[in-house]
Amino acid sequence: MNLLLAYTAAPQHATLSSVISTATYLLAALLFVLALKWLSAPTTARRGNIAGQVGMAAAIIGALLHHQIISYEWIIVGFAIGAVIGVPMAIWMPMTAVPQRTALSHAFGALAAALVGTAHYYLFDLKHAPPHAIVMGFLCLEVLLGALTFTGSMMAFGKLQDLLPTRPLTYKNQNIYNLLLLASAIACGVLLMIHPQWMWLFPVLLLLALAFGVLLILPIGGADMPTVISLLNSYAGLSACMMGFVLDNKLLIIAGALDGASGFVLSIIMCKAMNRSFTNVLFGAFGQIQAPAAEAGEKKTVRATSPEEVAGILESARLVIVIPGYGMAVAQAQHKVRELYDQLTRRGVEVKFAIHPVAGRMPGHMNVLLAEAEIPYDKLVEMDEINGEFPQCDVALVIGANDVVNPAARHDKSSPIYGMPIINADQARTVIAIKRSMNPGFAGIENELYTLDHTLMLFGDAKGVVGAVAKELGENGH
Repeated sequence: MNLLLAYTAAPQHATLSSVISTATYLLAALLFVLALKWLSAPTTARRGNIAGQVGMAAAIIGALLHHQIISYEWIIVGFAIGAVIGVPMAIWMPMTAVPQRTALSHAFGALAAALVGTAHYYLFDLKHAPPHAIVMGFLCLEVLLGALTFTGSMMAFGKLQDLLPTRPLTYKNQNIYNLLLLASAIACGVLLMIHPQWMWLFPVLLLLALAFGVLLILPIGGADMPTVISLLNSYAGLSACMMGFVLDNKLLIIAGALDGASGFVLSIIMCKAMNRSFTNVLFGAFGQIQAPAAEAGEKKTVRATSPEEVAGILESARLVIVIPGYGMAVAQAQHKVRELYDQLTRRGVEVKFAIHPVAGRMPGHMNVLLAEAEIPYDKLVEMDEINGEFPQCDVALVIGANDVVNPAARHDKSSPIYGMPIINADQARTVIAIKRSMNPGFAGIENELYTLDHTLMLFGDAKGVVGAVAKELGENGH
């Protein structure tokens, strides 16, 4: 996207092509704003997605009409390569891999911005007509943000794809070294603003930015990936916005600013949902395995159950609240959850879904998966709205969620998740938790919910055990 739009600029002559190009840019800008508006609600999300696609098509048409394009051969080659990569990703990539695909999208867009900025710098006549300091400042920001977002997004992809350890990778004084690296890159940018002809500094800036992106993501654990993905999206948008200033492209400025601002606001919302700051997310190494506390008394045990027993409990309930988590995504259990939902609603059981803002590996991960399984939108309820219903809830069914339902967040001041708003699953009359094992979640701590007297553990792959419960309900049905 950014690479194509990089070839655009404000039309210099009122030719037919320039008029059409300007019109398509206005249309694209309007559709991008409407897309963000409509994507903010599940009921209008499909409309927003379509608006964004049409807007991008209009932006590409406007770019192709640009008067400075001499030949279309390489553009056609780019279209072909993009189609070969993009179409299979869209058709065959499972919904569970959407976080990885999102990270790759950020990486490609940011790389395009960094490459365009680099090419633009070397096209300047640095000896006879060096760029203005302000233009050079925008260009350095473009390259800095684009390069660090590229490597940072690739690191996030590696963690999401389990090519790299999900746990934070840390070493002594890591944050100090990272900040010194960033400060050095910024210093290179400032010097280039003053002396743009110092060409040897530009590759130094680029390499420092690439290295900082790697080191920025290494100490961040899997639990913080939703916030990281949103923040990287913001950086990619800001990089495109800076590119718009350099190229005098108003559409890039608008689209980049929308992307950057929305990603930043979403990151703030998710940090509030975890009761943590940006600095803690980026530099706190959240997710290290915690050493177990010294055992003062006897160790608490868990009570295992079976699909048959769970089916009986659910069948006699009036209100069941399902809390989905990343385990549901890994098992691709969303369609089996829909079968369970259908079986229960046929029996007159009210079923709702409690959605934590940071459940899963990307913003809105659970909403996307449940929407794919065609769970009604009005049954997906945000944490703040549904928490008050748990005292009247007969069964809280936890499917693959962990830290977002851990009661330690309320009272254990030594816990790394202390103060994080959680879903009040423990306040339900009965809790049924589906997990593969008793391994800790991303925060690296044990979950107190699993050892409560009214909690039953149903061990196994979420897809298999939810399917078994739904089958049992079906066999017991009318």
